[in-house]
Amino acid sequence: MPAVAYVNGRYGPIAEAGVSVEDRGFQFADSLYEVIAVLNGGFLDWDKHVWRLQRGLAALFIEGLPSDAALKAIARRLIALSRYSDGLLYIQVSRGAAKRDHGFPAGIPPTLVLTMRRFNFAQRLPQLQTGVSAISLPDQRWARCDLKTTGLLPAVLAKQEARAAGAFEALFVKDGTVTEGGSTNIHMVAADGHIVTHPLSASILPGIARDTLLDLARDAQIQVEERAFTLEEARAAPELFLTSTTAPILPIVRLDGVALGSGTPGPISQRLGALAWAEIRRQTGWNR
Repeated sequence: MPAVAYVNGRYGPIAEAGVSVEDRGFQFADSLYEVIAVLNGGFLDWDKHVWRLQRGLAALFIEGLPSDAALKAIARRLIALSRYSDGLLYIQVSRGAAKRDHGFPAGIPPTLVLTMRRFNFAQRLPQLQTGVSAISLPDQRWARCDLKTTGLLPAVLAKQEARAAGAFEALFVKDGTVTEGGSTNIHMVAADGHIVTHPLSASILPGIARDTLLDLARDAQIQVEERAFTLEEARAAPELFLTSTTAPILPIVRLDGVALGSGTPGPISQRLGALAWAEIRRQTGWNR
């Protein structure tokens, strides 16, 4: 079967799936989503992703999500139907479909969508050795970036600008401070080798890969400092790297067209990369 979808109880090819034109996720971006890595048929950090989804739903007053066990059963069946051992599981929950009105409609069930698409995680391994480039852009997003909503237009425009510049990512800058990337968390290595990363706040997404990476760093006796850092600090840092579900860790070796540090991935990024992929293999049995 090609890439598959689940929509409110029905499974089938993505090309044949659909939701109401009056779905509030479509009309208002009144919805949340998660992307979970599937490697060797196993979920990476399932519990953390579902916790973040539930937190967001509570903040938006959206009720009716299936239980954790029921949601996992849907996801497992979707993976089985897709026959993909490696891929990205996408989960989206909207407030539901109703006549268009800004206020919450009463008595409607949420819309639940899951999709499963193939993804080549192995492509990240050589990128870990070469690094990627990024550009910096003003952070023009809303004030609740800690919620993983589908209102992603500022990120879409930023990622497109990065693509046009031949860069992998766009770094958002607010009042001179680097907040995060268009779809990643950003981390800096200070001159003495410790990691500096933006603290959890409404300005950044509480990234799952971020959380895992910082735990691995602390376990490896690498000091972690959670504080805001400026774009000037990032440009002068010996190392800069990003984390996300689709890129567990990637060194940034060029920023705005200028080489960072030595212009190659540094020792801290390389060490953390080895630890991150070892943890992925431990959780999922992935052997690439």
